[in-house]
Amino acid sequence: EERCTQDRDFRENLDQLCLWVKDPQNLNNRIETRTKVWRVFFPEGVSLFEDRKNNIEALREKRVVRITALNPHQIKDPANEILFTSNVLLTVPSPTTHIDNLTLHEHLKSRLHEIIREPQIYWYDHPIQIGVEAEKNEVVYGLKGLDQAVAFEKEKGSIEKNMKVHCVLSVSVNHAGLHDIARAYLEDVLRREKSIRHLNVYILTEYDVATLIGKILYPAVGRYMNVKDANLLHEIIGVDGDYGRHYTFLKAISAFWQVFINPDVKGTFKIDLDQVFPQNELVRETGASAFEHFKTPLWGAEGLDVNDNPVELGMIAGALVNEEDMGRSIFTPDVSFPNKNICGNEWIFNSQLPQALSTEGEMMTRYGESELNGRDRCIQRVHVTGGTCGILVESLRNYRPFTPTFIGRAEDQAYMLSILLKEGGRTLRYAHE
Repeated sequence: EERCTQDRDFRENLDQLCLWVKDPQNLNNRIETRTKVWRVFFPEGVSLFEDRKNNIEALREKRVVRITALNPHQIKDPANEILFTSNVLLTVPSPTTHIDNLTLHEHLKSRLHEIIREPQIYWYDHPIQIGVEAEKNEVVYGLKGLDQAVAFEKEKGSIEKNMKVHCVLSVSVNHAGLHDIARAYLEDVLRREKSIRHLNVYILTEYDVATLIGKILYPAVGRYMNVKDANLLHEIIGVDGDYGRHYTFLKAISAFWQVFINPDVKGTFKIDLDQVFPQNELVRETGASAFEHFKTPLWGAEGLDVNDNPVELGMIAGALVNEEDMGRSIFTPDVSFPNKNICGNEWIFNSQLPQALSTEGEMMTRYGESELNGRDRCIQRVHVTGGTCGILVESLRNYRPFTPTFIGRAEDQAYMLSILLKEGGRTLRYAHE
């Protein structure tokens, strides 16, 4: 009633919809019915559905950044200067699995019998079941994919033959008892996987992070910041629980890594373990391998957005393609526009439609000889996924972005919200590559 009083167009659309659905014959006209429903509940969808091309071009134009200064200190040695990270989600075996038949050490089986009787404390979208076959284990799949990408770079000559790439795995569990066995289980899995030869893999559980806080961060905070309460650190720093915790941690760990382990680290790049780098296709369709793309001077460049606001492209975001679409092109959107046969809650809001728009408008952008050449003009990314994204350590320290610890999903979007608006000066943004 308030909206109808304030918005004449809305009232007219609502009245038209009411009259339309009162006539049963109109309901056979699904397209017109959908349009009238969307004008009330999802007005943006009407234009998106009917004029995709112009909407894609308009969105892309909004994302254009005019480069004022490329990064003079861009990544030159990705294998050494990038800390790769990912998150492992662990859960108990399926209820139909006979624990005693699993190829695990006896003490792990014994603990699993106890753990499955515990209440579940967290819920994840596709956790790895302990004891699952290697060919179905995302840890094995993702690390083998990264290992093969490194091997490709060595064959190409872009990485020294004896170089090993560092990869940090944070471990989240959805049963408290899994804390006790997570490290032992993952070490056993990786020990059995003989094909991973080009990586140094580091496993960080919630216990490890607690040790990190207690032995290093807490004393440092006490000395340099005069803060006596360490409990707050345990609340905000960790890898367990909602996705926001591990997402922030896997970015922030690169600053720690640069100080204590490898001073050459300039940035971090997160992958999801169900994602791999399609090296042959990347070289064929873009002229550069995965690690060569990391060398882009756009990552860390400065520029002006369409409103002449100064931005710093200290973050980087890649794109995704479904494995079954690889034969067509790596520029095949992983979320496509929906067909005309919508159903269920899509009559009120069709989430696939704006996702498809931003996927095509942002992720599928190709730099070339057009205005968007990737040298003095590029696009910034707003639509970012949980994997295939990174941040420079310098930007991490200057802007300190984070995802709140209570964020359970869309943790990638929430990370950007923390630094989206800033009065004066440059704002931090993602470079598209």
